[in-house]
Amino acid sequence: MGTDVADSNTVLVTGGAGYIGSHAVLALLEAGRKPVVVDDLSTGRRELVPEGVPLIVGDVGDGALMRRVLAEYRCGAVMHFAGSIVVPESVTDPLSYYRNNTCASRSLIEACVAAGVSRFIFSSTAAVYGEPEAVPVAEEAALRPISPYGTSKLMTEWMLRDVAATGALRYVALRYFNVAGADALGRSGQASPKATHLIKVAAEAVTGKREAVTVFGDDYPTPDGTGIRDYIHVCDLAEAHVLALSYLERGAPSDVMNCGYGHGFSVRQVLDAMMAVADRPITLHMGPRRDGDPAELVSNPAKIRRVLAWTPRRDDLREIVASALAWERRLQDAPGAA
Repeated sequence: MGTDVADSNTVLVTGGAGYIGSHAVLALLEAGRKPVVVDDLSTGRRELVPEGVPLIVGDVGDGALMRRVLAEYRCGAVMHFAGSIVVPESVTDPLSYYRNNTCASRSLIEACVAAGVSRFIFSSTAAVYGEPEAVPVAEEAALRPISPYGTSKLMTEWMLRDVAATGALRYVALRYFNVAGADALGRSGQASPKATHLIKVAAEAVTGKREAVTVFGDDYPTPDGTGIRDYIHVCDLAEAHVLALSYLERGAPSDVMNCGYGHGFSVRQVLDAMMAVADRPITLHMGPRRDGDPAELVSNPAKIRRVLAWTPRRDDLREIVASALAWERRLQDAPGAA
């Protein structure tokens, strides 16, 4: 049975050189914590890890490495972001998603149990709900993922549930809705190659990195025919992780919580907001629906607001879009930018 590492303020952040993980590192630093990053840099970027934060380049699925890092840095908790996240890619290459998400998570959980690290924050997804019968979606809704990505994350939730039942650890799984935006100070943002997230893609179109934006499906049963999503600012999401860690440190039980704002915007509304912020048009191409995309996915965030006292501070589509565009322009102006 695992036991807490006494008096340790150190948090292992897997995938901490990636988009959401790097923002969590910043939130941990602002909360007076000591993050340690493990990232294989397959999609993460070394420069997103702040100076002074240890970065171990390696595979989260390497159990021996993870046990060594947990022991060497006396980590008191783990925030697990590492994994593959492109839904359409998971449909065409499911085995890589079960390897990178499910199998690697199993190795990491096992390393935590062996090292006596008993607090675990897991980066899950609203994709575990699949096509919800009703929106907004509460945590008690049926879990019926329609993509290997969603299934790979749900399997990790189940592993955590079963390990927690043994008393070896306690966890919070945060089910993200659509994460977007960037750090207001320009310290981090979404820099992963081949991004498929709408706001990132739209920002790339504005800055000339791509010629057009493809709208995947305009025949959904929604007011304007395009898919509706609950967009959450990445910095609000990062702060939720720090609150989840404090929650576990108080001895609270394992739990699963939605991370979203509780209202959605359509693809057309998001593109209109980007064009308004940028004050320029975006060329749009209409395409077929993508496999694994539900018509509408909006959270019921009542639980996380109540349990963690989480109060998002950036619930504004224009702010989200503007921060994403500002980050994209920084990338464009960076030395060596394409």
